[in-house]
Amino acid sequence: MKQNGGGPSQELMRLVIVGHVDHGKSTLVGRLLSDTGSLPEGKLQFTKDICDRQGKVFEFAFLLDALEEEQDQGITIDTSQIFFHTDKRHYVIIDAPGHKEFLKNMVTGAASAEGALLLIDAYEGVQEQSRRHGYILKLLGLTQVAVVVNKMDLVDYDPEVFYKIKTEYTEFLTSMGIEPRMFIPVAAKVGENIATPSEKMKWHEGPTVLEMLDQFEKQKPKDHLPFRLPVQDVYKFDERRIIAGRVESGTLNIGDEVVFSPSLKRARVKTIEAWSVPEQPKIATATQSVGITLDEQIFVERGEVASLSEEGPIVSTTFDVNVFWMGSRHFEKGREYTIKLTTEEVECEIVEFKKVIDASTLEPLEGQDYLVKNDVAEVTLRTKRPIAFDLFGTIPETGRFVIVDEYDVCGGGIVTTYSASTDKDKLRDEVRNRDFNWVKSNISSSERAYRNGHQAALVLFVGESGVGKAKLAKSLEEKIFKDNFQSYLLDGRNVRLGVGADLEEEKSREGEPLRRFGEVARLFLDAGHILISTTNVFNQEDHSDIELIIDPCPLIEIHIGDKAPSGDFDGMSLTLSDAKNEKEAVNKIYSYLKEKKILTGHNYSI
Repeated sequence: MKQNGGGPSQELMRLVIVGHVDHGKSTLVGRLLSDTGSLPEGKLQFTKDICDRQGKVFEFAFLLDALEEEQDQGITIDTSQIFFHTDKRHYVIIDAPGHKEFLKNMVTGAASAEGALLLIDAYEGVQEQSRRHGYILKLLGLTQVAVVVNKMDLVDYDPEVFYKIKTEYTEFLTSMGIEPRMFIPVAAKVGENIATPSEKMKWHEGPTVLEMLDQFEKQKPKDHLPFRLPVQDVYKFDERRIIAGRVESGTLNIGDEVVFSPSLKRARVKTIEAWSVPEQPKIATATQSVGITLDEQIFVERGEVASLSEEGPIVSTTFDVNVFWMGSRHFEKGREYTIKLTTEEVECEIVEFKKVIDASTLEPLEGQDYLVKNDVAEVTLRTKRPIAFDLFGTIPETGRFVIVDEYDVCGGGIVTTYSASTDKDKLRDEVRNRDFNWVKSNISSSERAYRNGHQAALVLFVGESGVGKAKLAKSLEEKIFKDNFQSYLLDGRNVRLGVGADLEEEKSREGEPLRRFGEVARLFLDAGHILISTTNVFNQEDHSDIELIIDPCPLIEIHIGDKAPSGDFDGMSLTLSDAKNEKEAVNKIYSYLKEKKILTGHNYSI
């Protein structure tokens, strides 16, 4: 029966249909197109004529094959979007041949589906692939799921077969937190229970497939959630820098202060830009692709996530995930992968396998510390640099990802839990909380830099004890001060005697002195000073913590010693003989600060 009437509304619902390769997915989709009158005029007869010329019996699955070559191979090749409509609304089926296409689209369009049909062959029953498809729906975050039990004609429309499948599969989906809306027995090849109730299955008192789809509720825009806009690109038009992306959740207004994570750069929204609209909008909401301009020229990159200042995402290098693996090679420790989360791509590694699960049974595989194709694991991942994300249960769009092994998308997953398990994570959380709630002065950092003739920076003398770091630090402070710049010697010992006087020995071991030193430094840097200090009161390994606390102000390291600094040192090195000539050494450091564009004014001399 065709769904005609007065024509559908303009409402559009996005669907995915998943099922085993031979369970009749293409036949079901072909039937939906035909029975709703959604085919282009003449398409049905055209396809039947091709079948006659090729000596084939016509099947509705052939309606999806755009090219004769595809029919010759007997498979559907392309991932495509297929449109049909009922009296109630328009539908688009996001159709994909297999697992990997869903995984590739997990962080893009397919993940925005609002409902799903999951197909099971009545003759074959619940297969391993059927259970794995259920897990994919969980990764996509879909809760509106109807299970279509196809090929009932092959089991003589036996209700016992249907109810057995329903019982078994309901138990499986429920164990994953998915509650199916309905089980529908159908015979897609002959059109039973697709558009009209089946005379051969009067024992089924539920809806047809089309009636079930019309009962799905249109997903409401996620405007009530915290604002998230992953940066897709930055365009330059005229003198403007337009930051473009898709609003994944929340609402943005002109004048709102936005913070970009993980860099924590912030500015206010000057304009909201849209394309091919008569008037530029004053508000941006979830699902819209927009551009924004800011009241300050800050540098942000693809992969950063914009949020409102009071409700930022999590930023970390370490987090727990559920992963579904489709790679031919094992997912295992000791190898490097790429994680794609929203618009960010970064290298990652496996820290720990917490649990490896057989996706077809959801049973744990004891003692296994790798993942094979088609299985699932609860894993702790670590990225090479901090990335911004949310827990999947909070904001799905910024809590799911895919994993690339070399050049192939081989896994998909969701971020399940996060805890500041390491000292670095705890410190990062404290710094983000501080920066999100920081009471800003009306005087910007650029205004202070222009007035002072220099950027705010921490100059840190590093090296072994007894090489003359403290003496050079004092001399550098004095020279900078005499040239009318704002310099200050921040000795860690003074911080301990003052703001750290209440610290007990246990707290001292936990790194609290370092944190307090960093926070005092941050205050001076916010005031625009060039701070000068040494590592005499903390370890050189703590430099990255200091860098984290004072960000975005730079940390300039001056190494004193004949032995080359370890690791990726990005600073200035002076030998012990260089350091003995105090005046010449200070002049070299002074010139280095000019090269690094810390000293930018015209009142200095050497």
